[in-house]
Amino acid sequence: MKRLAFLLGISAIACLGSPSEPQLTGPGRRVLFIGNSHTYVNDVPGLLQALAAAGGESLAVASTTAANLALIDHWNGGSARADIARGGWEIVVLQQGWTPAGPCRDTLRLAARSFAGDAAKVGAKIAMYQVWTQASRPAQMPGTIRSYELAAEDVSGLLFPAAAAFRAALARDPSLQLYGDDTHASPAGSYLAALVMYATVFKRSPVGLPASVQTLGGVRITLPLTTATVLQEAAADVTIRGLGGSNGVDGPLIANPGSC
Repeated sequence: MKRLAFLLGISAIACLGSPSEPQLTGPGRRVLFIGNSHTYVNDVPGLLQALAAAGGESLAVASTTAANLALIDHWNGGSARADIARGGWEIVVLQQGWTPAGPCRDTLRLAARSFAGDAAKVGAKIAMYQVWTQASRPAQMPGTIRSYELAAEDVSGLLFPAAAAFRAALARDPSLQLYGDDTHASPAGSYLAALVMYATVFKRSPVGLPASVQTLGGVRITLPLTTATVLQEAAADVTIRGLGGSNGVDGPLIANPGSC
């Protein structure tokens, strides 16, 4: 019981920005994001929507997000469950922060299984948005990659391997600026995450998509073509080409991560 109380009480990472209301934007296949600032910084749902439009597809996106919330916090309070229950969703995307082996992984998997039950009631599929580690914790990348893989396997869901794409992109070009600060993605990093989502949802290579996109919310990201091409190839590596996963390799167990 003490361990369960500990798991349910873990807080999420401190994140930038302000909460956003779950307002549906655009027409098309409906996707609901549940998470924190890794979703709303640089408007990742809007970037996915814009890339989909560039590829001749239509997505309607909505978000239930707030700073400092892990997925277990969304499960225990807030509007996420009610937002799912409204129905009409094809995909429900679940996201928290970096997630090493240990209590953070335990709560990620617990929350994923819990939300999967709600999603199934409305005919939606779960997708796990795999978030990178902090820039100052590169050694923890294998653990967080594995955590999201396990959570996706638990619910027979999709995996958006953004952390694996960060690693693949930096292996191609170590000079890439994928972080805006120690925790959050830069515009290039968010563009990379959206490329991964595009390739996973549509089962199509993102290579050749525009290097400049603008969301319906007004966020514009414009990258040099050479940078965009590296990011597109890295996204294709971890999705279409099936490279860059954990292959069962894990990071160290962190019993007291402080946040996740």
